Amino acid sequence: MNKDIRSIQTTVVLVEPIGPLNLGSVARLCANFGVQELRLVSPRCDPADAEARRMAVHGAAMLEQAKQFSCLLDAVADCHRVVASCGRLDHGNIPLQPPEQAVPWLLESMGAAPVALVFGREDRGLTNEELQLAQRVITLHSSYGYPSLNLSHAVAIVLHELQRCQGQGTLRGGQSAWPDPASPRQLDACLTDAQDLLLEVGFLLSHTAQARMAKVRGLLQRAAVRPEEVALLRGMVRQLRWAIHSRHS
Repeated sequence: MNKDIRSIQTTVVLVEPIGPLNLGSVARLCANFGVQELRLVSPRCDPADAEARRMAVHGAAMLEQAKQFSCLLDAVADCHRVVASCGRLDHGNIPLQPPEQAVPWLLESMGAAPVALVFGREDRGLTNEELQLAQRVITLHSSYGYPSLNLSHAVAIVLHELQRCQGQGTLRGGQSAWPDPASPRQLDACLTDAQDLLLEVGFLLSHTAQARMAKVRGLLQRAAVRPEEVALLRGMVRQLRWAIHSRHS
């Protein structure tokens, strides 16, 4: 069944933006391309700064209404589809996709929850831990020797691709969308419970737990695990912990 994608609620998330000029430019881009909401994670500049408002032009309302969060997980907690942007070469084994692959997937969302496009810091982008909160990670078609773009330029390219796909009106190829995966917060809560259990039984060691659980997160992200599946896994983990404690009580 085709789905009209005009009803998709799109959110742009900026993590620790530094420059008011960039912030204002992104607010203007959000207005240009019909983005519904701008979210800021621990901004290092004031959205009310005069330079930000000057660059925003008719996007000033996006600045005024921008929601602020203390961490990326909170900022995307209600988003079931999250795409992050990466311009770094040292992203480890995190798989990257060009915008023409990742953006249509974002727009196939079947739920009422917003979808998110996440962009990192001007000076160092998103950390690998932050990238792993997204189900897809975008790399732009820039030079391999110098892949990092200015923040507002990167946002412009991705939003242009978003608008191009939206202009088609329906999902590509007329295919049914896959169900929305579990939200970052649901998956994070499940993995936290699993890590506690695996530390307790000795499968994980404290100094390697983070790296090994990152691999588990990547596996589940690639599988596009659904909310009910995450709930099943979390229930199994909690039952195992209860059984272990009951046996030793």
